[in-house]
Amino acid sequence: MVGGIGRLAEAIAADMQARLPEQRKTQGGKLSLLVATMLRERGANLMDLAAALPRPVELVANRFQRIKRLLANERVTSDAVMAPHGREVLERLFASGQRIVLLIDQAQATARHRAVMVAVRVGGRALPLAWRVKQTRGAIGFAEQRQALKAVALLLPAGAKPVLMGDRFYGSPDLIAWAQAAGWDWRLRLKQDLLVFAAGGESTLAACLAAGDHVLRDVALTAKRVRTNIAMVREPGHPEPWIIAMSEPPSLHRAFDCGLRWGIEAMFSDFKTRGFGLADSRIRIAGRLDRLILVMALALYWAVSTGMWDAARHPTPAEKKPRISGPATTRAA
Repeated sequence: MVGGIGRLAEAIAADMQARLPEQRKTQGGKLSLLVATMLRERGANLMDLAAALPRPVELVANRFQRIKRLLANERVTSDAVMAPHGREVLERLFASGQRIVLLIDQAQATARHRAVMVAVRVGGRALPLAWRVKQTRGAIGFAEQRQALKAVALLLPAGAKPVLMGDRFYGSPDLIAWAQAAGWDWRLRLKQDLLVFAAGGESTLAACLAAGDHVLRDVALTAKRVRTNIAMVREPGHPEPWIIAMSEPPSLHRAFDCGLRWGIEAMFSDFKTRGFGLADSRIRIAGRLDRLILVMALALYWAVSTGMWDAARHPTPAEKKPRISGPATTRAA
């Protein structure tokens, strides 16, 4: 392979071989080539990616079939490929003494698919660690959340105690109970209509807030009686209050810390509208979409580590010049 994509693919393949020595070399090479092409094209349309693959003597239709076969290969498992990348980031954060902040949320991957993802906050952004894709038009349930969380738990350094943050859909008794059992801290936003049991009485979180009870200590949440602390605060200019379940002693300051979860929204933008355009893939099978997200996640790790993503999203005047469109051989050069 020659040209920019080829050289980048070779670097990615060498790095992947070092991280995953048990992976088949041909499999790693194909995956690395697609990651490099994704970085160059910054798009998820499979035909565009096929046209950009640095194989000028091969018909675009044949290149397209190569990509489809890779995405359909069940031996390529996202958890296994992502593990060394995620483990390295988590170990660096832990070694530097930083608190490991894990973020959980879901995004619409296509018109018929949703992806629940667990990411780690690094600086002001988030990097993906594990995800699950499901064909559904609604929210992904706790079963898939638990699978992704278990995959991330295996990556944590010994002795690390992360804090898990999520928006209202994730403030569920099941998730809180799971975090308790795992020995994690949590700060999860709750819905106002949830039942809370304290001092022998039953109420809703909305009623507690209206009564001025902004801090609740060691209360039982819903009929499942999952115990947690809760802090509630109304921020000026916002119609809905922040009601945050937390493992630590409750305070308004800790409630506002849950705003750190917005880093995952920027990451989803990288996958979607402001980045790779995940919905443009038109993939209809969940497993193939899962592996396309793997390609994007690896591309994002490489882009962040080399500064390519920042250059793409905050270009200098010289970098703002439009790219010249042309045949695949030109774009691969």
